[in-house]
Amino acid sequence: MGEISVGRQHLDRLLADSAGTYGAPYQRAFAELAEVRRGRPVAEILPLLRRAADEALLGFTEADLREQAQAISTGEPYVLRVTVT
Repeated sequence: MGEISVGRQHLDRLLADSAGTYGAPYQRAFAELAEVRRGRPVAEILPLLRRAADEALLGFTEADLREQAQAISTGEPYVLRVTVT
């Protein structure tokens, strides 16, 4: 399970397009990667996740992204705990 802290003033970055199918743009990107990259190497998925996180202005660490890429690669569920500060 991953964890991220988001400042109250930046919460809109995480919740942008909350009416969409997957909510925030990063969630959509993650879901798309999970669908098309399952079974692919972590090293292939990692830069794609980094780009999506950077575009959404989310401050995931390299370890966070590696954990997410591993979940996508193996098809395991990934839970992200968000703390608003």
